[in-house]
Amino acid sequence: MTNDTIAAIATAPGQGGVSIVRISGHEAEQVLLRVFRPAKAAPLLSHILTYGHVFDGDDIIDECMAVIMRAPRSYTREDVAELQLHGGGYTCQRVLELCLQSGARLAQPGEFTRRAFLNGRIDLSQAEAVMSLIAAQGDKAHQAAMHQLQGGASSFIRQAADELYAIQAGAAACIDYPEEITEEEAAADLLPRIERLAASIDSACDEKSARIVTSGLTVALCGRPNVGKSSLLNALLGEDRAIVTAIPGTTRDMITGDMLLGGSVIHLIDTAGLHATNDPVEQLGVARAEATIRQADTVLLVLDAGMPLTDEDRDLLAKLQGLNAAIVLNKADLPVMLTAADVSSLLPGAPVISVSAHEASTLNALKEYLRQQANLSDQLTLTQPRHLEAARRAAAHLRQAAHSLTLAIDFAAVDLQAAQLALSEITGDQVEEKLLDKVFSQFCVGK
Repeated sequence: MTNDTIAAIATAPGQGGVSIVRISGHEAEQVLLRVFRPAKAAPLLSHILTYGHVFDGDDIIDECMAVIMRAPRSYTREDVAELQLHGGGYTCQRVLELCLQSGARLAQPGEFTRRAFLNGRIDLSQAEAVMSLIAAQGDKAHQAAMHQLQGGASSFIRQAADELYAIQAGAAACIDYPEEITEEEAAADLLPRIERLAASIDSACDEKSARIVTSGLTVALCGRPNVGKSSLLNALLGEDRAIVTAIPGTTRDMITGDMLLGGSVIHLIDTAGLHATNDPVEQLGVARAEATIRQADTVLLVLDAGMPLTDEDRDLLAKLQGLNAAIVLNKADLPVMLTAADVSSLLPGAPVISVSAHEASTLNALKEYLRQQANLSDQLTLTQPRHLEAARRAAAHLRQAAHSLTLAIDFAAVDLQAAQLALSEITGDQVEEKLLDKVFSQFCVGK
């Protein structure tokens, strides 16, 4: 299937200024010329846009621009042709059908990028970065995807693989020439190198930070009923997402909203008021709220600054011990009866921020706190879940190899080889077809 010519719509569905039909394969130029006629009869020059029309027989389908990008100077390292059409679902689909009738077949999801990988233009981690770049919702996620696309992950993994090959060479020398290198001598040299490499890979596997950079920071707003959680959510989002009333327990289920701060996506979750209740619906809301709090990256405990601390507030402060949390004293525009001094000792280390959901200027300190929580490095070495899982397996095999050195160097060699295979999965140096199918099935058609 990698030897035939494929075609697909490369732009998103719907109306727009331009739609693109992309063709790749050894017959890409022939397929293009079967549907496209240049306004001036002349050979098509590579990488130069040419004005003309798409024809179906004698009928003009569209006025457009076309380009041929001859191998290997193309995305797939094959001949690639593109038709730049007027945006619109019908026209683009009609032109695609003409291409399919002219010798191309419909591309599968991610097949253009898969061919770029198979033809050696990019490695597997860079191929996955393409989809991450498409899916990026904020500047941090975009920068992380670009770092990976430019070889950030690949460079680290290849350096680790090179060090591992050197370690394997040392183990092999001991196995092949036992009269010259004893196992004790080999272990004394190899053990610290294996341990350093395992520690280096472990340090690159910051799963939480990677998730926050690529997917955003999850923030749970919690507190007892009627302290202003929903009002605060609406104020942060700048829209009326949650229903706000003076009746306690108005929010019975989670309400979510997203915002951008400093290039990072912040996922806000307004939870049900936490309190003892006999109402089965409210009980379910409280249970969900407690589960959300445990899973959130950051928790904002909202307290009513216009009321003294209650027993329910103290219970909530106790439940947040050990979590990444901040205390938000809401309703600061009213006469204050609760201050930072009253609560700071009950949740040591947690910042206390005073706000009023009704005065936008008071939210700046809270927004700055959230921005700092999400402001992780966009140069994280590994950010893809698949890469993190493979790297963790490699580190585990290395630790097993360090243990195996105390038994027999032959055992350690087996563990070292397993670690090398795990690293090669990330770049695709050694990869099964089934894994490629899984990776590229997540892509959109046309990319």
